[in-house]
Amino acid sequence: MVTTEQRPLRADAQRNLERITASARALFAQHGTCTQMEDIAAHAGVGVGTLYRRFPTKESLLTALVRERFQEFTVIAVDVEATTEPADALFTVMRRHAEAVEHDAAFQSAMMNLDSFSWEGIEDDKAALGEVLTRIIARAKKAGTLRKDFKFEEYGMLMCANTATMYFIGDKGDWRRHLQIVLDGLKPA
Repeated sequence: MVTTEQRPLRADAQRNLERITASARALFAQHGTCTQMEDIAAHAGVGVGTLYRRFPTKESLLTALVRERFQEFTVIAVDVEATTEPADALFTVMRRHAEAVEHDAAFQSAMMNLDSFSWEGIEDDKAALGEVLTRIIARAKKAGTLRKDFKFEEYGMLMCANTATMYFIGDKGDWRRHLQIVLDGLKPA
């Protein structure tokens, strides 16, 4: 759930925020991130002023959506770490992360435009995910199901490469096949 403030929101404000972010995700998936803010407000059933009070720029809205996705990634990773054998956990996390962004144009756009995307406000979320992934990677190596030379820093690069298949090729691309090739390459020789 996206939050933009420290104090809890009123119930109606929280509903508006959730409608805005859901509408942004839906419209970005249909039309890309060039979707106008006014269209997002209309789709959400809120006034343009309400949208701009929460998100003064489209970039701030995109950042909130990416932050929400990183928080979801962490929840997924923690769940997999707790419920999956160490030998399978990393590959399960990678599959579930890829499935989560399959239709998320906002996240895909951020990953493909790393140089221009503002990561401000997301660092803590990335760090939380990194802590869990580091443990999962160490456990997979110890279980003998992951190449010994694989480093945590390579996780993001590999997931960006898979996201590129989704972003540039869309429904015509077979990201699942590409991900499986990556997963096969991560297994010890």
